[in-house]
Amino acid sequence: METVRTAFRNECARLDGLLRTLARADLDRPTPCPPWAVRDLVAHVRTGAGRLVDMLAAPAPPRAEVDAAGYFGAAKFTPEVNAARIDAARIDAARREAREPADAAAFTAAWRATDAAVGTQPADRVVRTRHGDAMTLPDFLVTRVVEVGVHGLDLAVALDREPWLTPTAAAVIAELLTGGRPVPAGLGWDPLTLIRKATGRASLTARERAVVEAASFRWLAFGG
Repeated sequence: METVRTAFRNECARLDGLLRTLARADLDRPTPCPPWAVRDLVAHVRTGAGRLVDMLAAPAPPRAEVDAAGYFGAAKFTPEVNAARIDAARIDAARREAREPADAAAFTAAWRATDAAVGTQPADRVVRTRHGDAMTLPDFLVTRVVEVGVHGLDLAVALDREPWLTPTAAAVIAELLTGGRPVPAGLGWDPLTLIRKATGRASLTARERAVVEAASFRWLAFGG
């Protein structure tokens, strides 16, 4: 729990600082997650970072039914779910448009409220996700690190910034993507490269694909 919580705090704090440097014009930039502009992607990340507050206020399910890898299963990310997710972010971004340019204060409040709520719970607490599945709190917090960290890479591209993925978050995300298995030595990837390749943020070269296939290496495939 503490390892994942530290990763969540570190990655949110890094993004928090970045948001406070943005001008209003930055929010109009397109992102690698069409049709979202920067403002829409920020709204999506803010919602994801704050989602645990309400989940922890609800009654705990009796037992976990899915882990962090299962949360990203393709079956959950239907066209309807994806469309609702896209629309919700755009509506939230539009609603906040008249406020502080990147609404950094709202993101700060969201992730800090989550961190405070997590701090009051035991490590074996079970929560129910928006998909209706029951997960342990540490496993769901892993998915929050993925949301903030991987979409942070998307924001870095949109804003022409160097990626700011923190080492603690990179370790948590890489562990999830690989299922804890070592990456084939012939690839020579650092955690950032692994995360980009495994999440489709960077393409595999022909040589890399051959190494992956020869090693029968499989990483987590995101459903959407």
